[in-house]
Amino acid sequence: MRALRLVCNTALWLVATLGLVSVLVWGATQAGWIKPLVVISGSMEPGIMTGDLLVARSQPTSELRVGDVATIHSDLTGNLVSHRVVSVEPTDDGRWAVQMKGDANETVDAGTYVVGDTVLRPAVQISGGGYALVALTRPPVAVPLGVALVALLGLSLLPRSPSRPRPESRPAPEPSLVEVAS
Repeated sequence: MRALRLVCNTALWLVATLGLVSVLVWGATQAGWIKPLVVISGSMEPGIMTGDLLVARSQPTSELRVGDVATIHSDLTGNLVSHRVVSVEPTDDGRWAVQMKGDANETVDAGTYVVGDTVLRPAVQISGGGYALVALTRPPVAVPLGVALVALLGLSLLPRSPSRPRPESRPAPEPSLVEVAS
């Protein structure tokens, strides 16, 4: 029982730490400080692979340079696109015209991306992290993990079994001489 409690407590601490990190990432995402992105195509391979997790941060568009990787919403596809910047020019209306190209693509992206004062730039890349994130957030995985967490929490809160009093070590009684009547 003691080993089971140790395993449960260790697993509970690991899951609690993961939960705290998840809450912090969620909070930073909600505050607009970061944007987690799962790479769904191979257009930037081999540098950025399909299934990678990118954590992008907002940056002033004025700091964007040719050769940087930026993440910009595509009006054409309706998705965010993370490609390498080919050109960046200010427009007459105070916005920016950005052309991009995927490293694995033969040609520049169709159309020009018109953006405001800020763009997203990948700050962290976690190889295969996107696959893990997608897998962990699917209900067939997330629900059993939640149940397991509740079970671990319950096991860790069980009261300790009362320690059994150890029998006092008494010296064995000495054999007595019994008189036998004859």
